Amino acid sequence: MKTILVDAVDAFVVEVGNGFKIFEPMRKILDKFPNRKIILTGANDEQFKEFGLDKMPYEVFTLKHNPEKTDPKYYEAVLAHFGLSKGEVVYFEHNPEAVKSAEASGIKSYYYDPEKKNLKALKNFLVENL
Repeated sequence: MKTILVDAVDAFVVEVGNGFKIFEPMRKILDKFPNRKIILTGANDEQFKEFGLDKMPYEVFTLKHNPEKTDPKYYEAVLAHFGLSKGEVVYFEHNPEAVKSAEASGIKSYYYDPEKKNLKALKNFLVENL
């Protein structure tokens, strides 16, 4: 069963007022899938708490901006850390450059537009690729 790699900030975690919270409509969709979910971020220790990543319902992975998600080495580190292969994961991400980076690592990826918040398209991507 494939693992779902979930973009953290501006996808699963959204800014609300002067803080951040889980985007519940996305969580409801993800929770319908029995697959393992891992939230990917570049957050450093201060940002980790600021974004509430210490209170997530799924595992969270960060390299604290070293390297950024726009570097294919980030995804190589994710796969190595969790003992996964590129064929065992799917990923969605709000940053087009990070999507290209993940795809360069061989990871099936989807650009999630944080303005449109098209959850139907995200769900379709997951259904078609899991």
